[in-house]
Amino acid sequence: MDSSALLYNKLKSAEPFFVLAGPNVIESEEHVLRMASHIKTITSKLGLPLVFKSSFDKANRTSSKSFRGPGLAEGLKILEKVKVAYDLPIVTDVHEAGQCDAVGRVADVIQIPAFLCRQTDLLVAAAQTGKIINIKKGQFCAPSVMTNSAEKVRLAGNQNVMVCERGTMFGYSDLIVDPRNLEWMREADCPIVADITHSLQQPAGKKLEGGGVASGGLRDLIPCIARTAVAVGVDGIFMEVHDDPLSAPVDGPTQWPLRHLEELLEELVAIARVTKGKKQFRIDLTPFRD
Repeated sequence: MDSSALLYNKLKSAEPFFVLAGPNVIESEEHVLRMASHIKTITSKLGLPLVFKSSFDKANRTSSKSFRGPGLAEGLKILEKVKVAYDLPIVTDVHEAGQCDAVGRVADVIQIPAFLCRQTDLLVAAAQTGKIINIKKGQFCAPSVMTNSAEKVRLAGNQNVMVCERGTMFGYSDLIVDPRNLEWMREADCPIVADITHSLQQPAGKKLEGGGVASGGLRDLIPCIARTAVAVGVDGIFMEVHDDPLSAPVDGPTQWPLRHLEELLEELVAIARVTKGKKQFRIDLTPFRD
């Protein structure tokens, strides 16, 4: 069994769940290494499998003037240092089919951004790396769409696929999280991940001085969405974590403070261990008799 299949099976069988976590974007080598060290210490203490996340390029920023990251070549060098230094699997995003081969040589999990979840060429190129593919559900998509997206990966010869809920558009600058999606997406027949931070983003919801907009967010509700997700019985949670969220150059309003990570994960583990959410409730509709 190859390394991707071994990791995939480890994540699928994780109890009570696995974690994809890290700062939204690579800000510097020093910052990413420091964050990886702290997050691994916490998840190891709690017995949670960790895949470290950070992006080398945020290609879908609201403004072209916004910080995007170090780019493909430099970003992958930094992520490889994290992988070696802390013996951690890595997850990062791709935005173009041409990035997949290079990313697949470093990352263990390739993430498909929500806006791109139906892009067949991208899904196929990612699948052909043989790495685990985590597909985020588009904000504009019904949960049933993810069955088709996962099937595109499988038909390309890769069985190691996961799907991720990250909220649904509601009006012009808000997202909602419908817990039913976490059940309905199981029709994709693969692990279900809940993005508990991006799902609280408010796209273009914050006006900037001098004109323009940026994404806002509802950080205070991250515990609410996280509690709901693990109670429903997701297989993994995705969360962006930062040691100084107010200074984060990307998605600061929806990054969870590092100082509270252990506290939140401890509670989520406790909830997950008492729920039977991963097992389908068998409803008996035969007439009840005294």
